[in-house]
Amino acid sequence: MKITGKTLVDLGYKPGKWFKEAITQANAQQLSGTALTGYLDKVAPVIIDPHQESIPFFKNIRAEHEEEKNNVQSVFKTMKALMKTPTVVKGAVMPDACPTGAVGQIPVGGVVATKDAIHPNMHSADICCSVMMTSLGFIDPKKVLNAAQQVTHFGGGGRTDLFPFPKELEEQIAANYFFQDTGSMILAKTHLGTQGDGNHFLFVGKSKKTGETMMVTHHGSRGFGANLFKKGMKIAEAFRKELSPKTLKGNAWIPYSERIGKNYWEALQLVRAWTKLNHETIHNATCEMLKLEPQLRFWNEHNFVFKEGDMFYHAKGATPLDDKFVPDSYKGLRLIPLNMSEPVLIVKGQTTESNLGFAPHGAGRNITRSQHKRNNEARTVEEIFQTETAGLDVRFFSGKIDISELPSAYKSAKNVQQQMKEFGLGEVVDEILPYGCIMAGDWKTDPPWLKKKKAA
Repeated sequence: MKITGKTLVDLGYKPGKWFKEAITQANAQQLSGTALTGYLDKVAPVIIDPHQESIPFFKNIRAEHEEEKNNVQSVFKTMKALMKTPTVVKGAVMPDACPTGAVGQIPVGGVVATKDAIHPNMHSADICCSVMMTSLGFIDPKKVLNAAQQVTHFGGGGRTDLFPFPKELEEQIAANYFFQDTGSMILAKTHLGTQGDGNHFLFVGKSKKTGETMMVTHHGSRGFGANLFKKGMKIAEAFRKELSPKTLKGNAWIPYSERIGKNYWEALQLVRAWTKLNHETIHNATCEMLKLEPQLRFWNEHNFVFKEGDMFYHAKGATPLDDKFVPDSYKGLRLIPLNMSEPVLIVKGQTTESNLGFAPHGAGRNITRSQHKRNNEARTVEEIFQTETAGLDVRFFSGKIDISELPSAYKSAKNVQQQMKEFGLGEVVDEILPYGCIMAGDWKTDPPWLKKKKAA
C-alpha cells in the first residue's frame, strides 16, 4: 500500500512540512501498522502549547501620576499575555516602558529571555537601534552641529553621495543565507550614513564632568535590518504553524537549534556590524569636516537580541548593562538618552535578579504621537516649538517641525532617573548636557530630496 498524506491524516497526524520526508521514508521502507505509527511518532514535530499561566516578570516601573496609570496597566496587560509564550523563561519591564501593537506584543522597555528561540518581532524591524558617542575635545558645540548637518542624512530614502563600503563586510554579507538577494546589498550600501526618522537624532552637548564637547547619534539598521526582519518573521511564522499554532502570531520564533536559526543569529550579528559602521561613518565624516581626531568613542545597542548559552535576551528598547551582552564594551559605559532638552546619561551597572542585566533606553511615552498632536491642537506648531526648545539649537533635517518629538511628548526624564535609582537600573557617572540636535522632522511633507528631484 502506498502511503500518502491522506494516510497520515487518517492516522491522526497534523499536516506540515515534515510530511514530505516522512512519506518518502515510510514508502521506501514499506512500513505499515505499528511499524509505521512508531516511525511517525519519532519524526512528527512535538506541538508546544502556550503556558497555562503567565510566567512572572519583574516590574521595574511605577506610575507617577494618573495619566501614567493607564500606560503602566497596558504594559502589564501586554506583558502578561506575552509571558504565556512557551519559549519564555523570564522577563522584566523598565521605567520607560510603553505598549506598542496588539496585546501580547513586547512593549517598548521590555526584556524577555527565551530558551533556544529567537523571536523576530521581539527585536522589531528597527534591529540594533543604538547610540554612539564621540568626544571631540573642547571645540565649540555649534561648530560640531554645523559640520554634522552637512554630512548626515535623515528621513526616508537613501543617500546619493555614497560612502565607501568595506570589502570584508560586503563578502560576509554576501555569504550569509539571509542576504542572498541583491536588494539586501543595495540597502546596505545606499543607506550607509543615513539616520532614518522618528526619534532618531544627532545630539551635541558638553560633558558635565569635563566640559568636553560630545556628539551622540541614535539610529538603527535602516532598510538593511528591516529587510532581514521581514524574512525572519516569515520563517518564524512557518515554525509557529508547525510547532505551536496556539502561540500568538506576533510571538512566533525561529529555533536556534535548527540550522536556519544559527543562520539568522549570524545575520543579526552582521546587522550589528553594519549599524556600528553606520554610526562610525557619520562620526568620522563629521571629524573630517572639522579636521580633528576623536578623543573617545563608545556605543551600545538598546534594541537587539543578546545570547548567553541557550538563552536569548530580547531587549525591545532596553539598554544592556552587563558586559557579557556587549562584546565591544568600553569600561562598562552605556548611553541612555532622555529627550532633546535633557542630558544624555552615561551609566554603568550590574546584573541583578530583577533587572536581568538591563536598564531603560530613554524616557518613553505615555501617549501616542497622534494623541500628543491632538492634545496640542489649540497652539500653533511654531508656538510649541519656541516654548519647548528655548535655549537649544534644534534643527529638523526636512525643514518641518515634528512636535511629537519635542520634550512634552515623552515621560518625565526626572521620574525615569528616580526610578532607575529605586529599582537598581544603573548608576549615572556623567551627563552630556544638551546644546542642540538634528532630527528628521515631518519629512513626509515636501521632503527636500523630492524638491530637488522635481527641480531637476
